Amino acid sequence: MNKPECIEKKIFLLPELIQRMEEWKFFRKTVAFTNGVFDILHRGHIYSLSQAAGEADFLIVAVNSDASVKRLKGTLRPVNDQNSRALLLASLIMVDAVIIFEEDTPLELIKVLKPDVLVKGGDYKVEQIAGAAEVIRSGGRVVINPIVEGFSTSSIIQKINKN
Repeated sequence: MNKPECIEKKIFLLPELIQRMEEWKFFRKTVAFTNGVFDILHRGHIYSLSQAAGEADFLIVAVNSDASVKRLKGTLRPVNDQNSRALLLASLIMVDAVIIFEEDTPLELIKVLKPDVLVKGGDYKVEQIAGAAEVIRSGGRVVINPIVEGFSTSSIIQKINKN
């Protein structure tokens, strides 16, 4: 996918993504799923997404909507709107599909899509990850990637505000 016009085609609405998932499954391809705000893309995100992509044939990234980010992070966030965040993620070579979700967690999305692998970055326990039980119950697995220390959107925002 080396043509810029193809980037936006990687951003899906749910019905389109369900259809694409059915195509991937028909060809016996595996699908990894990860999610997050991805407000200011940084080295930690790239590491986590690269690791997630290595877990399956295809990687879906679910992005919190602007309203969801405000509920989770406060009224000053997001810095970048949901369409900008989705476009940046779609432009990454390791990302095969992007979808924006409105809820605070991607649980309902995971229940519908049933990915083979659920990947989360951080120091979570499997029991704390939205959708983990559902993925495991359907025969999939959960992977927790380590955080790249020193890189976070909050610390970047703090650094900008100091200057």
